[in-house]
Amino acid sequence: MDARVKPVAASTDYLLHLADNALVLGQRNAEWCGHAPILEEDLAMANQALDLIGQARLLYQLAATRLNAEGRTQRPSAWPAGPVTEDTLAYFRDDRDFRNYTLQELPHNPGLVPAAGGTRDWGVSIVRNFFYAVLMEMVWERLAASPDADLAAIAAKSLKEVRYHVRHARDWLLRLGDGTDESHRRVQAAVDYLLPFTAEFWAASALDAQAAQAGVDVPALRADWDRAVDAALQEATLARPPAVDGWVPQGKQGVHSEHLSYLLGEMQSLARAHPGATW
Repeated sequence: MDARVKPVAASTDYLLHLADNALVLGQRNAEWCGHAPILEEDLAMANQALDLIGQARLLYQLAATRLNAEGRTQRPSAWPAGPVTEDTLAYFRDDRDFRNYTLQELPHNPGLVPAAGGTRDWGVSIVRNFFYAVLMEMVWERLAASPDADLAAIAAKSLKEVRYHVRHARDWLLRLGDGTDESHRRVQAAVDYLLPFTAEFWAASALDAQAAQAGVDVPALRADWDRAVDAALQEATLARPPAVDGWVPQGKQGVHSEHLSYLLGEMQSLARAHPGATW
């Protein structure tokens, strides 16, 4: 490479978007630990949560390194003193600073899908994981060839993990959709509820322009995503709800549902109570 050519670096905002998506969904999936339908799935969901949190760590570390290199002096007062770290970015940003899709932060049972115990519905988690994993398999494939070498390395590792996530969620989608009348009803309700939130994937924003610079045009993936999702729904004997025009979630622009603040309040409470503590 010509020494005069500056390597391409993905924007820190886009790195944070990727990291926030992984962290928030990892936190949601971790909530199944000890509560999944069977022991094997308890372990599977915990492992996927660890995969996602591991991806978030790598992305936060890269973003922190670049923020420190940029020498930004104006930081929120809540941030601990010293260099920015992965913990700073995960634990000391407020909900409006997060750029994850709204889909990631929704609870496992939004109240529209009756669940035993009233707090978690397995079908909601499976459908959410499937919708997101199908997207991220395509995203990581393209980012593995990103001109940003650091991001490309993270993408190559993450791609191996997300392929398992797609397979796991798709297998469960088929089992539930083509299972009993009750399982079919509940997973169909989950599809009907969650699919409109995926409209945010395709809504153009400044982040999507930054993603294109990093090597992936996310809105252009819609046709391929639709084909993969429609094929799985058809095999699972599930119906895709008709398209609904109207409000599009704006989580990637910092406008979130009320659920994210509760999730972050639980996740961040210890770090904020003891800033700078080590274990």
